[in-house]
Amino acid sequence: MAKYELKLPSMGESVAEATITNWLKKVGDTIEAEETIAEVATDKVDSEVPCDVSGIVAEILFKVDEVVKVGQVMAIIETENDAEIEAENGNEDEAENEAENEAENEAENEAKNLTQQIAEIKETLAAPIDFSSSERFYSPLVKNIAKKEGITLDELNHIQGTGLNNRVTKDDILGYLAHRTQKPSIFATPTSSFVEGDERIEMSRMGKIISEHMTMSKQTSAHVQSFTEVDVTRIWQWRNKVKKAFEAREGEKITFTPIFMEAVAKALVDFPMMNISVEGNTIIKKKHINIGMATALPDGNLIVPVIKNADALNLRGMVKTVNDLAVRARAGQLKPDEVKDGTYTVTNIGSFGTLFGTPIINQPQVGILAIGAICKVPSVIETPEGDVIGIRYKMMLSHSYDHRVVNGALGGMFVQRVAEYLEKWDMNRNI
Repeated sequence: MAKYELKLPSMGESVAEATITNWLKKVGDTIEAEETIAEVATDKVDSEVPCDVSGIVAEILFKVDEVVKVGQVMAIIETENDAEIEAENGNEDEAENEAENEAENEAENEAKNLTQQIAEIKETLAAPIDFSSSERFYSPLVKNIAKKEGITLDELNHIQGTGLNNRVTKDDILGYLAHRTQKPSIFATPTSSFVEGDERIEMSRMGKIISEHMTMSKQTSAHVQSFTEVDVTRIWQWRNKVKKAFEAREGEKITFTPIFMEAVAKALVDFPMMNISVEGNTIIKKKHINIGMATALPDGNLIVPVIKNADALNLRGMVKTVNDLAVRARAGQLKPDEVKDGTYTVTNIGSFGTLFGTPIINQPQVGILAIGAICKVPSVIETPEGDVIGIRYKMMLSHSYDHRVVNGALGGMFVQRVAEYLEKWDMNRNI
C-alpha cells in the first residue's frame, strides 16, 4: 500500500498555523476522500480539514491542542491508489511552497512590527520626565535620582514624603528604591488576590485573541463617540406587515439586522472617508464596502463574519446573507475568508436589551456602530394641527470612530445619515 502525507492546507491569507481541536478519525479507521479528518482553530475562525484521498489512517502526528503550521504533515494515510498519491503530492508540493512563502512573509512582517515596538518602548523609557505636569515640588537632587533610576512621575507622586510639607527627600527616594523589586514595565499585568472559595478559569483561545485585539485597538486609536436617537416606528410597522408572507415564501425570518446593514451600507457610499483604514501615517481608502457583523456565539465569545460588497445587495439578498452568516457563525462553520477584509463593523447590542454603548473599533478599521434596543416610548409628534404626544418605537445609535483620521463632523454626519435612512423608510416597499 502507498502512504500519503496529509498536510495542513492553506487556511487563508495571513494564516500561518492552526491548533488541532479535535480528531474525527483515529489510527486504523477507514476514511473516504473529502471526508473530514480533523477540526482546527486559527486566530480567525474554526475550520474542518478534509482528507484528500481514500484509505486507512496509519499515523496521527499531532495531538489535540498542538499547533500545526500550514504545509506540515498532520497524518499518514495508507491507500492503494498510487496514481492518486502522485497527483495529490504534486499539488501538495505547489501548495506547500506557496504556504512557506506566505509564512516567511508573515514572519518578516511580525519581526518588523516587533522591532518597531521595541524602538517605541526604548524611546518611551528614555524620554525625560516632564515634571511640569505635577503640582508636587521635587528638589533637583530627587529629580536627578528619579531620572537616573528610571522612576516615573506617577511613582514619584505615590512616594510618601517625610520632608517639610510632605516633600520627598533623598532618603525617601533611596528608601523607595531599596524596596523596589523591579522597574515598571508597560507589559506588566496587575495581579489580584486569591482567597479560598475563588475559582480560577483559564481564558479560552478565542477569548485571549479578542482580549489582545481589543487592548491593541484602544492603544492604537483615539476613540471618540457620537450618539443619535432614531424613530424606527415606520420600520417596525412595515416589518410586521411583511414578515409572515416573507417567511412563508422564503422559509426564513426577516429580522431588523438586514435593514440596519442596508442603511449603513448606503451611508458608507455617501461618506467614503468612513470606509478607510490606517497604516502608519497613510490612509487607505477602500474600494469595496465590506461590513462586519458582530455575532455572539453560544460559548459567550464573539466572531465577526463579513458581508462582502454590502452596497451591491438588495434587501432580499441582505436578509439571505445575514441569516446565512449568523447561522454558520454560531455553528462554527465559517470559512477563514468569511471573517476577513471587513471595512466597517456593526454590532447589534440591542438584541441583549442594551440601550446604547461605546464599542471598541475593530482594527484596522476606523469606525463601528452599536445599535441599541428598540423601545416603545412617549414622544412629541409634530402635526399640521400642532404638537401631540404619541407612542413611538425608538432606539439609540452609538458610533465609535478613530479621531486620528475621523473628525467629529464626519463621525456625527455619518451616524445621522444612517438615522435618516431608517426614519424615512418606505412603508410600501416590496421584498
